[in-house]
Amino acid sequence: MKAFVTGGAGFIGSHLVDHLMKTASVTVYDNFTSGRKEFIRHHLGKKNFMVVEADLLDFEKIQKAIAGNDIVFHLAANPDARLGISDTSLDLHQETIATYNILEAMRQNNIRKIVFSSSGTIYGETPVIPISENYGPVLPISLYGAGKLASEGLISAFCNTFDMQGWIFRFANVVGDRGTHGVIFDLINKLKKNPRELEILGDGMQEKPYLEVNDCIEGILFALNHSRERVNVYNLGCDSSTNVRAIAGMVLEEMGLPHTRCNYASSDRGWPGDIPQYRCDCHKINSLGWKAKYTSDEAVRLTVKALVKEIGA
Repeated sequence: MKAFVTGGAGFIGSHLVDHLMKTASVTVYDNFTSGRKEFIRHHLGKKNFMVVEADLLDFEKIQKAIAGNDIVFHLAANPDARLGISDTSLDLHQETIATYNILEAMRQNNIRKIVFSSSGTIYGETPVIPISENYGPVLPISLYGAGKLASEGLISAFCNTFDMQGWIFRFANVVGDRGTHGVIFDLINKLKKNPRELEILGDGMQEKPYLEVNDCIEGILFALNHSRERVNVYNLGCDSSTNVRAIAGMVLEEMGLPHTRCNYASSDRGWPGDIPQYRCDCHKINSLGWKAKYTSDEAVRLTVKALVKEIGA
């Protein structure tokens, strides 16, 4: 198999590349704005590995680089939902237009299979119950979620119009080593600068499922190998959740800071567009035969330990 991985030097993408390299030839396509070369350096020089440093908005480069591949894993995206607040065109370009460019390049090169990293943010603000894939209407409250939903629509349309096949994964909060953003990364860096006080966005009661990154990759590959619909849509997460106060407690414990004062805001969310409460129904992929190895709390704890070491806190 020849696999083309957009965002292959990023947090999730580089872990996917590690798994694919065991059985496939891999081309990483990344502009390295958030991806890091050190995440894929251990593959450089291998016969079944290639890196193309380019942007997904450059259609001619995509069209040329993607030729000859069997499947596309499209993980490149704006890595931080908050960035769309200050640049409202960011998710339009890095999600929607980038996805269109990938699909059109696939069509022109007769590549039939695409795997896409979507997000639970597409559901918007939902009741505090496990949300399944058929929940609707889906009304995102962030530009990030809107960009992911628009990309899902494009994938469905291309698959049905041009005889392609798609796998769409609506991720929970994916965490793990090599993390470059998110609540755990942010808390550790804040404490590194000021170990006496910790500012926490929101009231700390925000609660979501956290999925360990290797669980995430194994879920993707399992569903890819065990589902055959034209468009396959799966929530990818676990059946438990963790709130921000618990995360902060784990970070303080692992950093050996029992006396740090936590300062919480009065808001129920960290920023405009943040979804304070989300629960993930993974029955569909569980019934296929896959289940996350780690609970949400276990995934958070493993990530805290890994990032404290990586960041040098």
